[in-house]
Amino acid sequence: VQLQASGGGWVQPGGSLRLSCAASGTRFSVHHMGWYRQAPGKQRELVAFMTSGGMINYPDSVKGRFSISRDIAKKTVYLQMNSLMPEDTAVYYCKAVLGTAEFWGQGTQVTVSS
Repeated sequence: VQLQASGGGWVQPGGSLRLSCAASGTRFSVHHMGWYRQAPGKQRELVAFMTSGGMINYPDSVKGRFSISRDIAKKTVYLQMNSLMPEDTAVYYCKAVLGTAEFWGQGTQVTVSS
């Protein structure tokens, strides 16, 4: 399984970005998919998770601002991020889960500053 994340960049506070994570080498629809982030000096944390059946979970820190979605035909999962804040600055990673196996993308930097 290969995951290619893209869409990161610099945005001012209050702005929006949409991250994409394209999967290859797998039956995309059977995977649970998640977005995580890691800020400098901090542990990697979950920001959005979608099960293969479409159930979604967000931590309170992003609930109402971030939205995960997927396009099964394109084998792509998205993370729409709105109302971005400086504390959202981090490297964002996508992850695919199948059983006990986990696969990570390479990460994309998101910087929120004025």
